[in-house]
Amino acid sequence: MRDTPETWPVTATREHFKGYVIGVRTDTVRMPGDTVADRDYVVHPGSVAVLALDDEGRVLLLRQYRHPVRHLLWELPAGIRDVEGEPLAATAARELAEEAGYAAGTWHTLVDLMTSPGMADERVRVFLARDLRPVQIDFERKHEETDMPIEWVPLPDAVEMALMGRIHNSPAVAGILAAYAASAEGYELLRPADAPEE
Repeated sequence: MRDTPETWPVTATREHFKGYVIGVRTDTVRMPGDTVADRDYVVHPGSVAVLALDDEGRVLLLRQYRHPVRHLLWELPAGIRDVEGEPLAATAARELAEEAGYAAGTWHTLVDLMTSPGMADERVRVFLARDLRPVQIDFERKHEETDMPIEWVPLPDAVEMALMGRIHNSPAVAGILAAYAASAEGYELLRPADAPEE
């Protein structure tokens, strides 16, 4: 079993909004039985997230304000795919350095997500980063990134936080649970960092 790409015919497209990051679009889609239906969705460039795991088996979590949900959320370092042609692993490395001040010597693809496929085309690749070292970079944090405290949480405790509803960010929850599952095999079953997206 696997998810497979497929495209049903689109007979019309209307763009309602195009902002700095997202857009809103309506496609008229030809359905089975030769009927058509409108499907509204958010257009998003995609993003990456990084589950950084230190030598003590702790996950790096940072707290960020998310205005649409009116919460301070515990999250993984993450960011949008905003550099044309940049490999996803390079985007992830840049985000880990900018948001958390770390670089990693070992990278794997942890899990791929479609965050809300009934309403958005956003895809998120979550990476596992290990063999961490602190780095100094020249990056100005602003807006929601101005004050993002960092906590190192043992992976089993992070799993408990996710399962008890104390962490809600979907890439963080998926990444934590995937890392915990992958740890049972010593991370040997993970795909390489440059694995193609399907």
